[in-house]
Amino acid sequence: MRLTMSLLAMTVVLPAAAVLTTTATAKDRPITDQERPKLEAALKEAGCSGGKMEFDDDKTAAHPNGKFEVDDATCQDGKKYDLTFDPNFKVLTKKAD
Repeated sequence: MRLTMSLLAMTVVLPAAAVLTTTATAKDRPITDQERPKLEAALKEAGCSGGKMEFDDDKTAAHPNGKFEVDDATCQDGKKYDLTFDPNFKVLTKKAD
């Protein structure tokens, strides 16, 4: 009986703890209505359009003020790319997806 309760606790508690930890550290947020036209213009200037846009608010040494991320943008060559932009909408990276 004791073993069954331990197994039950591990199958319920551990996955719940993992979800809480993951959501507590995720700092991505949707872009605002004010940010969208600026990010779309920066994306167009980079020769791309579309994709999933969000702001990554993780404060790192490389990006202390966060960064914009665009996943799966379609660029002029017809391929998909993941792009990052600084808070002033300057391209930081453009990686083939």
